[in-house]
This record gives sequence, C-alpha cells and structure tokens, in this order.
Amino acid sequence: MSAALPIRTVEKVWGRETLPPPFEAPAGKRIGEIWFEPPAQLDELLVKYLFTSEKLSVQVHPDDAQAQALGDGERGKEECWLVIDAEPGATLGIGFDRELSADEMRAAARDGSIEGLMTWHEVEAGDFFYIPAGTVHAIGPGVSLIEVQQNCDITYRLYDYGRPRELHLESGMEVAKGEPYGTAHRRKVPPQGEEWLVDGPHFRLLRSEGKPAGAAAFGNAPLLVIPLDAEVTVDGETVAPGGCVLAPGLSAVGFAPAGLALLAQPC
Repeated sequence: MSAALPIRTVEKVWGRETLPPPFEAPAGKRIGEIWFEPPAQLDELLVKYLFTSEKLSVQVHPDDAQAQALGDGERGKEECWLVIDAEPGATLGIGFDRELSADEMRAAARDGSIEGLMTWHEVEAGDFFYIPAGTVHAIGPGVSLIEVQQNCDITYRLYDYGRPRELHLESGMEVAKGEPYGTAHRRKVPPQGEEWLVDGPHFRLLRSEGKPAGAAAFGNAPLLVIPLDAEVTVDGETVAPGGCVLAPGLSAVGFAPAGLALLAQPC
C-alpha cells in the first residue's frame, strides 16, 4: 500500500482556476485548497496547500476546551502557515492594531469595519506564521502557502465581505481575542538550512535541508513528510514535491542531499 497520502481538491469562492506547478485545477473550477487525507496513524494533523485569488473571510478558531464547551467537537484548531509564493503587495491579516473590547469586535464584525482594524502583514515566500486558537485572521489574495494544523475544520466566520455564506458571530465572539498578534509567532525562514518552526503544544514542525541533523525529538515514531523542492523516498517509495507521505519513522526516509522538506508530527 502506498504511503503517499490521498489528495482532495477543494473548491472555494476565493480559489484559483490556474494553480502553480505541480498542481492543476480541473477546467472551470476555482480550487482554493489541496488537502492530504490524514492517515489513521496520525489523524491529529492535517496538511493543506492554499491558493488565493480573493480575501478569505475574517475568522477565528477555538482551542480544544472551547470546542468541547461549545459542542463543536473534541478538538480545536491551531495552525501555522509557510508562505511559498506571494504576489507583490500580498498580505495576511492577523490580530488587531490595538486592543479591542468584545463589544468593539462584535460591532466591527457586524458593520464590516473589522477588516480595517486588523493588522495586515505584507508577505513573501519564506514568511512563517503560527496562529494560536482565538487569533482573528484572514488571508489576502495572491498568496500560496502550506498550512499544517490540528485536524479540525471548525471555523467561525466573523465577516465575509457580503458573500452569501453563513456567519458564526456568537460562537466566534466566545473565542476571539481582540489583541495584536505576537511577534514571537512569526519569522522569516532562511532559504536554506535546518529550521525548527513549531515545537508544541499540539505538533512539531521542522524545515530540513537534506537529512535532518537535529531531529531527535521525532524519535522513531510516525511522521508526515512534505517534500518542497526535491523528491524524498519512504521505504523505497518516491514522493515528489506537491505530495505528502506518511513515514513509519525518520529512519525510513531518504532525503535528497540539499532537498528541502517539512517534517510534521503530533506532540
């Protein structure tokens, strides 16, 4: 049985009809997300590619306890983004320019002014952001990124630019934090080398160049490998960039000498 994860293409109103290689959108379809179906051995994690031509909704996700308290499942959603391509001037909206009260956030979500109160970070390839639960966020147009997240699809939309989609203002206000985004959660990832991107609480994520030198934290437990610019092999199976593969342990993975890859594992 193949260790490469099955791919699901997801249409979105903000997606693209033309995707960057190696992906292809079906004719006439606006594809916004490429999902890799989580394997049973690692069903805590979900890996996606996202491609935007329009702004995503202003939204927020709960943590585990909040999801349970609101009756929306056992698991909340923390996520992270690695920008792989961005058009000039492309931005991500994360947090607010100043502290907002719950009443201010609620009113701004209702009248649409919430978009202008958010902090919009201009981005380029190599920018990395960790998005804790409760962080109000949106992705602007012209961005391609890889998202690694808790395997949960709970999204509370606060504002959606007048699109005819359901909003979740009451649930969203239960979890949204009206605060600026912490600088500790973002960084510029160098184009080469080994770089720890996330080390808990829900998952760890390493960007490696070739065989990782400092990956003892992974042990020899199952992990996901996302090749970025060169093939990897897992137990003799070759997986090209644009794929994601389940490895039974790090020792089963063969890396190209200077190839870049992401390694992800639940904590």
